[in-house]
Amino acid sequence: ERTEALAALAAGDADIAVGTHALVQEGVEFRDLAVAVVDEQHRFGVEQRAALRQKGIQPHMLVMSATPIPRSLALTIYGDLDISVIDEMPAGRTPIKTKWLTTAQRERAYDFIRRQAQTGRQAFIVCPLVEESETTDAKAAVDEHARLQQTVFSELRVGLLHGRLKGEEKDAVMRAFSAGELDVLVATSVVEVGIDVPNATVILIEGAERFGLAQLHQFRGRVGRGPHASYCILISDVEQGDGVRRLQALETNNDGFALAQIDLDLRGPGDFFGTRQSGLPPLRTAQLSDMRTLELARAAAQAMFAADPDLSLPQHRDLAAQVAAFWRGAGDVS
Repeated sequence: ERTEALAALAAGDADIAVGTHALVQEGVEFRDLAVAVVDEQHRFGVEQRAALRQKGIQPHMLVMSATPIPRSLALTIYGDLDISVIDEMPAGRTPIKTKWLTTAQRERAYDFIRRQAQTGRQAFIVCPLVEESETTDAKAAVDEHARLQQTVFSELRVGLLHGRLKGEEKDAVMRAFSAGELDVLVATSVVEVGIDVPNATVILIEGAERFGLAQLHQFRGRVGRGPHASYCILISDVEQGDGVRRLQALETNNDGFALAQIDLDLRGPGDFFGTRQSGLPPLRTAQLSDMRTLELARAAAQAMFAADPDLSLPQHRDLAAQVAAFWRGAGDVS
């Protein structure tokens, strides 16, 4: 089937290809790729997005995400991406209430999940690991599932989902959860995207400080997809540093773009040339948090290139020299 699909793409017999990261791999050729659409773009690395673009001759690119990573947000500033914002929730969605609890308060969260299940609702419990490790005390899904089923939620139906399960096993678990045959689903980060269970109203995230801000916001998006009031519970004992700021930001903000801006301020956008997707670039005069000034500078630059694309006018001679030096690697973006 794969061979037939690849042949159809190369010959142009297929008009549209829908696929996973497999579409950016070597050996996948298109007769004439004109448009590439990337959903959940924060799940793709710099090199992967570049590889997709190279499948055609300058194809149009549309990248979509509820939580753009810092680098993508920065690229909109640099002018590499134009941005469109859909700033309203889909019809029928309910706001999600988010609460940060410590491990000492975990029983409160369990009681809340139990009450939700008694009213017919369902819950996710997300663990950072699949199995326990000697080098970390983070919750592991396999052991946590056994503990919860045997001691905490013995009267409820508790399922387990992680990336090491076979494809048919994963499908069977998700079908059971979607059909309401499970009350609680203990899972790893495999539930970050692509899960739509409108009856699920609670997601509890263990070791929440171990996840990035975009990832936490995606987890939260697994609930609130139906008409019922929904809740996100963050479990963490972190006391200082960026972990505290991430959890505080998530607790007080439901806007994915606002969270991306906070993520940008915390982590930096990474390299303009290169593959780092976080970290601070070599800017001497600009601050990436000063969005207004950066947007004004971008608009001025676009107007200048529209009027003089070759920078051939006398007043642009020095700028042309700087641009030439920059592309030779002798300059920087400041």
